[in-house]
Amino acid sequence: MMTTHNILPMKNATKPENYQPASGCLKDKVILITGATGGYGKVMSLAYAAAGATVILLGKNVRLLENVYDEIEQAGYPKPAIYPLNLEGATEKDYYELAENIGNEFGRLDGLLHTAALLGSPTPFEHSDSETWYQVMQVNLNGPYLLTRHCIPLLKKSDHASILFMTDDKFGAYWDAYAISKGGVNSMTQTLSAEYEGSQLFVNAINPGKSRTALQIRAFPGSNKNDSLPRPEQQQDLFVYLMSDELEQTGLCFTP
Repeated sequence: MMTTHNILPMKNATKPENYQPASGCLKDKVILITGATGGYGKVMSLAYAAAGATVILLGKNVRLLENVYDEIEQAGYPKPAIYPLNLEGATEKDYYELAENIGNEFGRLDGLLHTAALLGSPTPFEHSDSETWYQVMQVNLNGPYLLTRHCIPLLKKSDHASILFMTDDKFGAYWDAYAISKGGVNSMTQTLSAEYEGSQLFVNAINPGKSRTALQIRAFPGSNKNDSLPRPEQQQDLFVYLMSDELEQTGLCFTP
């Protein structure tokens, strides 16, 4: 009989004080990154590769994926892989085939970082439109659900695996589908971490706060503070920690 667990709200956490990634701390790890050409996706792809990981770059724009691939290769980091996939139109068969291909090529998966996201059109709920709702849910919630579910067997083959969801603090009035999709991501993090507690599979969320990315600027296009916001590069040590073997926590929401 299946044992159930009460799921409590996620507690906030930070990386260990004075943590500095050791050289090669992700050596030989295979890490899949969605939205690998975006603000956080590109920066963390480079950071993971610099730490010794083989990164699988997932995104919808082949040219931009190739640009990230070239940067990694020219830096002398482990040879990455490219997997073009548009989460907005992807079907379950696409995710099944993705996991099959990773299994055939690498045999396992050590990390899964979800950075792909759509903001949609923040608006009062009664004025929201169903097309935007479905698009946002497909990329922000359904895609991570399907990708994670099909990758779990590969992650369970790793001696120390990490799933990392990106969440946000844009909740409350007028954030519409974006806020609700991120609320779903929070619940998914809690559910998975409870189910795999005590195993070698660690499941956490990260809320980077306001940072200088295209999504943030689109959300607040008129803000005069955009130029002074921290950049994703300033948070890469935390992202590396959450993929490293030093991670021993699960079910938490990490903040810089």
